[in-house]
Amino acid sequence: MRETFWDKNKRTVCNLGLVAVIFLALVAIELFAPSTSMWFSVLRKVCTFSLAAVSMNLLNGFTGLFSLGQAGFMLLGAYTYAIFTIPSEARVSVFRNYGTSVIDFQMPLIPALLIAGVVAAFFAFLIGLPVLRLKSDYLAIATLGFAEIVRGLVQLQQFGPVTNGPDPINKFTSPDNVLVYAGITGVCVLLIVLLINSTYGRAFKAIRDDEIAAEAMGINLAHHKRLSFVTSSFFCGIAGAMLAMCNTSVSAVTFTSSMTYQILLVVVIGGIGSVSGSILAAFIYYSSSEWWLKFLDVETFTQAGTKVPLLGPGFRMVVFSVLIMIVVLFFHKGMLGSREMSVYDGFMKIRRLFCRKQTAKTEGGEQA
Repeated sequence: MRETFWDKNKRTVCNLGLVAVIFLALVAIELFAPSTSMWFSVLRKVCTFSLAAVSMNLLNGFTGLFSLGQAGFMLLGAYTYAIFTIPSEARVSVFRNYGTSVIDFQMPLIPALLIAGVVAAFFAFLIGLPVLRLKSDYLAIATLGFAEIVRGLVQLQQFGPVTNGPDPINKFTSPDNVLVYAGITGVCVLLIVLLINSTYGRAFKAIRDDEIAAEAMGINLAHHKRLSFVTSSFFCGIAGAMLAMCNTSVSAVTFTSSMTYQILLVVVIGGIGSVSGSILAAFIYYSSSEWWLKFLDVETFTQAGTKVPLLGPGFRMVVFSVLIMIVVLFFHKGMLGSREMSVYDGFMKIRRLFCRKQTAKTEGGEQA
């Protein structure tokens, strides 16, 4: 029997339908939600850290390289984007402690994003030459050290005419439209998925599974590791630029090692080796920590005037940490493991479960 178009592409069609539904939901939020709604700030942050998590997953999950330098590459992208998108007339006030900026022109949004990624990728190429010879924890420590070095250098007075020293950078281009963030993230994630499904992606997975076997098959380990490292850093730089757009201000104190640990936590919760898992985990993580559990930080009193126990500043993170521990305990490989989310497969599982229940009811009625 000849397969139809639906039989060959049913999973792809269902997943594209899910993407279309998400896009329509974002359009509805943009058009009808009040301007003060938390949806806007949360979704912008979700889009930003979804891209950061997927780019980290490309390196850690699909190539098997344990890197902790994501905050450093995001810092490079954020500073690059901010410096290139400040209007010329605002540079004097932004760089008032250093006379003026070395760069005296403004770039459009998309070229500035691309340059932010290129700068991060360039530094990744340089740092990758020596550190990619290391493995496991040693590579993680080396990349973490690189992130801290970059964070310290951009705050030096000597680089003030370029980075504004320890002072924050503001007045750069910062769009508020959620669809802009979703579009940037969607295009970048699509490119990462295409790379993963290409011959290069298969080489990355072979290196992750067994380096000796991969080398025996003719895979150039140094070249493919460097390619994965540079590509991941490129998209981390774009994510850093998006974070600058979210915060409307760039300061080195934002890009601490704890940011890298947050991204790593999102990757682990979603599933190491799952792109859709990283996106789903980023939505749950930042929606919960930034919005859904925020009521736990508010001191609440009963009608008798007594304070409700535990509720108050900081309790939100206690509950949030307990929830994370529960997820890790019950999902040892993350929510999706190394699998990808499939609307069609989920529908078929629900259908089979419903059919089994109907069959059990029918057999029970016949026996009665």
